[in-house]
Amino acid sequence: MKILLLHNRYQLQGGEDGVVQAEKSLLESYGHQVFLLEVDNHDIKNILDKALTGFNAIYSHSSKAMVNSKISEFRPDIVHVHNFFPLLSPSIYDACKFHQIPVVQTLHNYRLACPKAMPFRDGEICENCIGKTVQVSSVIHGCYRNSHLQSAVVMTMNAWHRIQHTWQEKVDAYIVFTNFQKEKMIQAGLPADKFHIKPNFVFNEQFYQDHEQDKKYLIFVGRLSAEKGVSVLIDAYIQQNISIPLKIVGDGPLRKELEAKVVNSRAKEWIAFLGFQDKNQVLNLMNQALFLVFPSIWYEGFPLTIAEAFACGLPVIAPKLGSMAEIIEDRVTGLHYTPGDSVALAKTIIWAKNHPQDMINMGKNAQLTYQSKYTPAANYHQLINIYEQVINQDV
Repeated sequence: MKILLLHNRYQLQGGEDGVVQAEKSLLESYGHQVFLLEVDNHDIKNILDKALTGFNAIYSHSSKAMVNSKISEFRPDIVHVHNFFPLLSPSIYDACKFHQIPVVQTLHNYRLACPKAMPFRDGEICENCIGKTVQVSSVIHGCYRNSHLQSAVVMTMNAWHRIQHTWQEKVDAYIVFTNFQKEKMIQAGLPADKFHIKPNFVFNEQFYQDHEQDKKYLIFVGRLSAEKGVSVLIDAYIQQNISIPLKIVGDGPLRKELEAKVVNSRAKEWIAFLGFQDKNQVLNLMNQALFLVFPSIWYEGFPLTIAEAFACGLPVIAPKLGSMAEIIEDRVTGLHYTPGDSVALAKTIIWAKNHPQDMINMGKNAQLTYQSKYTPAANYHQLINIYEQVINQDV
């Protein structure tokens, strides 16, 4: 099968960019011909570039021509779009339709429902724009990049293509990571019969935890930003006097503030900030941890950190919220607690520490879940099945 991948890279590389590269390598390892056509936000260098990008985000004739040319040259059986925003734009769907090539779109975020792509504002979940044709609230609050103007551009893109039935008619299938995400996107107006649920995967089958060895610490892995809920975890330690070592792996805008908060409390004896660590070091740290704490206070998509923890046989403590409540089965592969509640989180952590055998069993279940759902092989079969369904329905 010949597969054309389309992707707009971000200026700061994130998990989405890694997923695109991983899927490309996976497909090639099974003998498929894959071409990745990428554009990069680093090309946005000055005010003129930003102005043109804003206009072209709604409909880019140059991107349409570029994709037209690549389809003519490569002649793919299917086009798989990962991210079209902002440089590619939805115009690429018209190029595919012109050549009668079926289109699959992975929804890595909530952009088509929320101009910010993350239904989260002022420290809380916000659904003001979900299901609205004209998402005025996003402009009022400057949700996208704290800019009223840039938010208006994204709002216009979403509204124009909703009115033009782009999302309903020009995409043959949508891939989402969880049933929760699917329901939110249906609420946003996307056609229910075009959804396929396929989680992400991780290439780390070699990392298998020795469940019986002595574990001495908890671990958090992620960006130190408001939506990730690290402050909830630190408050749990400070307010409830938790005395279990905690390693915080990652960096972000809240790091200095959180470090200062810890230094001025008794929790400084127990909490260590390790900063950014490469993937191998993260996995090594996971293999020696009691469990992962994932205290996010927004819906999430499909956090690769959780899949990596499962691969390492590491149970996960996370809020009963959004995709996390679906990925982590309470008392089976981890534990749930009330979202954003530091007291509830503290009680859950203490219970987990006091029930080591239960946590060991959950870790074993987490590893089995990884083996059945999140390996490269499992993911390949799900992905190729989606491609075949889409191609066959267009025959």
